[in-house]
Formats: sequence, structure tokens, C-alpha cells
Amino acid sequence: MDQETRLKRLAFRAWHRGTKEADLLIGGYFDRYHAGWDDSELSVFELMLEADEVDVMAWALGKAAPPPWLKGRMLDALRTLDYIPIAR
Repeated sequence: MDQETRLKRLAFRAWHRGTKEADLLIGGYFDRYHAGWDDSELSVFELMLEADEVDVMAWALGKAAPPPWLKGRMLDALRTLDYIPIAR
């Protein structure tokens, strides 16, 4: 699959998780950071999309230990929560 198709699929899956909260967290994270990811980081994000959204939210909030494949700058960025759009 070409890179453009891969990114479109990832964006769709990131923004269609099942709950609005998960959509904002995972979709917002993808939108903010994916442009700087290499192929291995895109693969890590694909693994994240396979995880239950409750688990991803717990990793982001520091309420549960993340899996070993989610580490470094991707985990650090996930935990900033600065990518979640907040309507005021």
C-alpha cells in the first residue's frame, strides 16, 4: 500500500474509535504528530489502533503502564494531551 493510502486509513481509524473522547484523543494525537513519524513509528501507531481505546486513554493519562512497544517520544507526545481540541 502506498504512503498516502496508509495515512488516509490511519486517519480514518484514529477518528472512528467508538466514543467521542477516544476520537478526540487518538484522532487528535494522529493529526498533530503523524507528519513527523517514520515508518516504524507509523507501525507503532497501527499497534495502538489495535488496542482498546480505554487502554490507550489510560496510557495517555498515566493510569496504566504502556506496553513495551509504546515508548520514547511517541509515549511522551501521547501524554502531553496538548493535541485534544477543546471547544470553548
